[in-house]
Amino acid sequence: MTGHPADPGSGAGPLLGVLLPATALLAVRALYVLGAALARHHNPAAGWSRLRTGWFLCGLGLLGLALLPPVASFAYEDFRGHMLQHLLIGMYAPLALVLGAPVTLLLRTLPVRHARRLSRALRSRPVHVCAHPATALLLGVGSLVALYFTPLYFTPLYGATAGHGPLHHVLHAHFLLSGALFVRSVAGPDPGPARPGVPARRVVLGVAIAAHATVAQMMYAGLHLHVRAPLEQIRGGAELMYYGGDIAELLLAAALVATWRPTRRTPRALLAGGGRRTVRK
Repeated sequence: MTGHPADPGSGAGPLLGVLLPATALLAVRALYVLGAALARHHNPAAGWSRLRTGWFLCGLGLLGLALLPPVASFAYEDFRGHMLQHLLIGMYAPLALVLGAPVTLLLRTLPVRHARRLSRALRSRPVHVCAHPATALLLGVGSLVALYFTPLYFTPLYGATAGHGPLHHVLHAHFLLSGALFVRSVAGPDPGPARPGVPARRVVLGVAIAAHATVAQMMYAGLHLHVRAPLEQIRGGAELMYYGGDIAELLLAAALVATWRPTRRTPRALLAGGGRRTVRK
């Protein structure tokens, strides 16, 4: 397997490999904690959920686990480590970070003028298209196909990202952002474009589960796979994707159920013979 140019655990490029991600994560943690304190100070009655704070800090911890040694060093040496890193960055960390509702916190702490601008941007047409569950699913699953396999006999991305430091970091950013976009589109608590109803989101989640399972099975079988690694590493990575992805998607399904608020008819509507008016629980 082609290695990365700077092993985070070997001392080569320590600023990029260890100090930079650690500093960035600590800075984001400090900003979130400060924002939560400001939200509680500005509106003591509403406050800010400690559960949300816990989720966000858990997500940062998962990112730190993925980006720092020993997992980062393991990812450099072994395809199974690469897959573990991918699961943490692309599935588990985004779930925890999105459940921390960072956009809601930002809207509560920004000056009113800037908060209104952000709110308008979140309701814009481009954001609406990108935040649709189907788009988020395509970004996530499509990148896996392009990364590991040889679609239409073009050169896949895995060799390029493994051999170039900047592309490797861009890949991590893509996994994180596409994962967060998918979580938000299915069950995220933050405001944004109107999402399809719960039945449609359940269908998209089911398609995602089937797609990830198919990719993992193709990887295990070596079908059109373009990854230079020993067979046992490839099969071990495929098993990690299969079972680890299932667990992450079951957690996302639980988040969808937990945030679902079914509609019900009012007593007046029921007495009137089933009018169209509904209320949220």
